[in-house]
Amino acid sequence: MNLLRTFLAVYRSGSFTGAARLLGLSQPTVTTQMRALERQSGRELFERLPRGVAPTPVADGLAARIAGPLDELAGVAGPHAPEGARAEPVHLAGPAEFLCSTVLPTLAPLVAEGVRLRVATGLTDQLLDELRAGRHDLVIATTRPRGRTLHAVPLSDEEFVLAAAPVWAGPLRDRLPAEGPAALRSVPLITYAEDLPIARRYWRHVFGRRLSWTAAVTVPDLRGVLAAVVAGAGFSVLPRYLCADALESGALVELLAPEDPPINTGFLVQRPGVPDNPDVARVHDLLLGAGRSW
Repeated sequence: MNLLRTFLAVYRSGSFTGAARLLGLSQPTVTTQMRALERQSGRELFERLPRGVAPTPVADGLAARIAGPLDELAGVAGPHAPEGARAEPVHLAGPAEFLCSTVLPTLAPLVAEGVRLRVATGLTDQLLDELRAGRHDLVIATTRPRGRTLHAVPLSDEEFVLAAAPVWAGPLRDRLPAEGPAALRSVPLITYAEDLPIARRYWRHVFGRRLSWTAAVTVPDLRGVLAAVVAGAGFSVLPRYLCADALESGALVELLAPEDPPINTGFLVQRPGVPDNPDVARVHDLLLGAGRSW
């Protein structure tokens, strides 16, 4: 049974080191246990990679057979906090802008009831790797994770808006319908990163063209992009949830209103199984319920 539990932790975390962290074991102990299980089964379970491991088809089949029963057993026989004891903090991670503007205000009632949070920010790929390794309980991801080592459910859709301050917006709104994106050539582009991830998506979806411009300003935080655009530095593509107040007040102007605006779906991701901390489920359920109205 211990070998199977360790196997499932390696399978889900994608590495012996991650499994060791999840189980509270040393990495050599995990390695020894997996060698023992491979000897018993007579089959190779994992392909050793420069970073982590990849499951073989035999491992995929074994995980499919044992994951459900082991998770149910852990839910019944797993450790429970003594009555009256404080639950462990919930480790939540995701994009800084979305966490600060939307998620944390939503979770405020739970915090008032005693739920403790430890919040981390970062890019989705990095955060999902850390989730597999056991560093987070829940991750809000901007893309659906690949593979079967993580469980993801759609959380909310964010709509992207092409916007600028009023000082630029007047002439641009008149020219855009006739000239298309060429009307924006003379206006500085403010964006999140050098490769223009959000703007490129907008260009493909709305204009049907590839965007190969160079940004005038890059800020690795969309709140900084918003501040620069509101101040009149140029134009950008922003998620509507972040700039809704500025649009309503007139500090920003939406330059186009496409019938089919580009939308990105965010996902709430966790490792499969029943978490030991009941507050993880409380945070999970509140976010899913609130996500329908975001």
